[in-house]
Amino acid sequence: MLYIIRHGKTDWNVAKKLQGWTDIPLNEQGISMAREAAKENKEIDFDICFCSPLTRARQTAELFLEGRDTPIIIDERIKEMGFGEYEGITNYFEDSSCPVNVFFTYPKNYKGSKNGESTKDLLARTKDFLEDKVYPLLKEGKNVLIVGHGAANSSIICNYLNRDEDDFWKESIANCKLINLDALKAN
Repeated sequence: MLYIIRHGKTDWNVAKKLQGWTDIPLNEQGISMAREAAKENKEIDFDICFCSPLTRARQTAELFLEGRDTPIIIDERIKEMGFGEYEGITNYFEDSSCPVNVFFTYPKNYKGSKNGESTKDLLARTKDFLEDKVYPLLKEGKNVLIVGHGAANSSIICNYLNRDEDDFWKESIANCKLINLDALKAN
């Protein structure tokens, strides 16, 4: 089975700042969310966890898996999407004139920004990760956990479920909500 979870809240989530590759730690609420998610999902055994290298994801993985023997493997290919010059801005979602807004409204049309990635770039790197690391483990019957980010997780879901880019945001990727991708695939 394949499971995915987004990191807990950060101060930038609360301020509605675009994080991307900017390495922001969890805030107190995010730490509590990760601990609560661990309690809610304690009955699920994970054979392995793949985690983004960004601090907010690593902290979430460590808190979520605390007291378990699940190895946490860091993989650069599942870090958040790089938004380049737009990292740290606010109102990107509400401001239709902001170039990054295209990613959140018409992801198929998003070509990236200076020092950032396009939707196609993100989909390519998460697809490579799935094919290289996850699919072989799933064939062995392993339970795999991915701890990542909103856009990166959406990209993984699109690839895993063979969805079109138009459905990039179809799943709600709430902070610290565990999603069973095989259950989604079955529907």
